[in-house]
Amino acid sequence: MPSEPLILAFDTSAAHCAAALLRGERLLGTAYEPMKRGQSERLFTLLEELLTEHGAGWQDIGKIGVGVGPGNFTGIRIAVSAARGLAMSLGVPAVGVSNFAAARFGLPDDTPVALPAPREQVYYAAQGDSSELLAASGAGQALGLPAPEELVLRIARIAQATASAPPPAPLYSRAADAAPASDQPPRLLDDA
Repeated sequence: MPSEPLILAFDTSAAHCAAALLRGERLLGTAYEPMKRGQSERLFTLLEELLTEHGAGWQDIGKIGVGVGPGNFTGIRIAVSAARGLAMSLGVPAVGVSNFAAARFGLPDDTPVALPAPREQVYYAAQGDSSELLAASGAGQALGLPAPEELVLRIARIAQATASAPPPAPLYSRAADAAPASDQPPRLLDDA
């Protein structure tokens, strides 16, 4: 068995399922499918296909990297929960990587980044992961999000270079568009 751990990285924070497989400096492969919906149904099959294509199995994974957003609320939750579950079941570390960190991979932490947001807006971070919602026209020359296959490669490389990290957690830059139900919950009856 090779001495360098196999890194599996994936992201569903936008309208896609994307994954990368990395061993040392060598990119073994990537997988990418554009999709507006269905990431939760497709993610594990896509990961398994990528592993199989490169002669690996779940037991070969040494570390997991996952995109934690900001981005699509549901997509972020899908990827983060999948990474946490996989890490726990395989007994390997999982590293959450923000899309801001992935966008500025190899650049200074104070490089401005503007990531797509709904309603012609962007999540703008002048430094680190702290961001604000701006009109897309107000982002200036900020970096944007790389293509999904490049995004997951950067997530894999950042995860590989991270010695230890807390379990991945979603990075939300705004509240969800969904509102809680306004109906009263049903009254529960006692058997007594």
